[in-house]
Amino acid sequence: MDLVDGMRVFVSAVETGSFAGAARRVGITPKLASKYMAEFEARMGTQLLYRTTRRLGLTAAGEHLMAQAPNWLDQLDEMTADMRDAQRGLSGTIRVSAAVTHGELVVAPLLRRFRADHPGLVIDLRLSDHFVDLVAEGVDLALRIGHLEASSLIARKLGTMALLMVASPGYLNRHGHPERPDDLADHLCICDTNMRGDGSWPLTEGRHEQRIRVTGGFQVNNARIARDLAVQDEGIALCPDYVVRDDLAQGRLVRVLPRFHGPCRDMHAIYLPQRRLPRRTRILLEFLVHSFGDTKGTVAGV
Repeated sequence: MDLVDGMRVFVSAVETGSFAGAARRVGITPKLASKYMAEFEARMGTQLLYRTTRRLGLTAAGEHLMAQAPNWLDQLDEMTADMRDAQRGLSGTIRVSAAVTHGELVVAPLLRRFRADHPGLVIDLRLSDHFVDLVAEGVDLALRIGHLEASSLIARKLGTMALLMVASPGYLNRHGHPERPDDLADHLCICDTNMRGDGSWPLTEGRHEQRIRVTGGFQVNNARIARDLAVQDEGIALCPDYVVRDDLAQGRLVRVLPRFHGPCRDMHAIYLPQRRLPRRTRILLEFLVHSFGDTKGTVAGV
């Protein structure tokens, strides 16, 4: 037994509560795990664990070591992985979860760029408009937009998204341009039923927010469909900026009441609370933070 093996058995025994659990984690037999632990304590020159028929307990020396050993093992594993990956590149599978429209328009192209630099990786992208259970689904990173409920998960902010009012030049030529929010009552508005509430649009100018009740011939539960209908001259839509960014740049859509916008919502990458993310996941997270930072503020007026 070397010192590292003994420390792994010690940390695993404390975290799992038994030598059997430590053996499963380390990949040895329970008898060998117990032997390693005894040899490790002999090397340390002190008892680290109390053994009873029901559980393991930490001595004062064990508590002191346990406060440092997990991080030390993590640093050792990370250094080893960095050296190995520097030779062969990133490998393995990263499972990513995202909302359907955001995943199709934004996340998938970014992941394609990331994998082009790391061809040994497999990206498993799961799209759903329902929040997934990261543990049950085995998800490494979940990209979420909007308010986050309190939980034990760790969140890393990627950026902010705003809802913009847009319409096609053809629609505005026929029906005129609204000059103030109240004018929306005289226009066909494409309502996204994913926006909870009383059917009105919350519009913000500076720090002032007002709610404007809107009506129209279409109600949809998908921002991409709302955008398609707006491009086809069917009315004014309130869409996420990432859905209409290209249309605004190419003139298929124009901003309506450009001083106003709908709610701004934060975008986060969510992951499980663990001592150390796998290096491939950590590098992907940094790539996403950098990539979303590059697109921040590309929509005029927001």
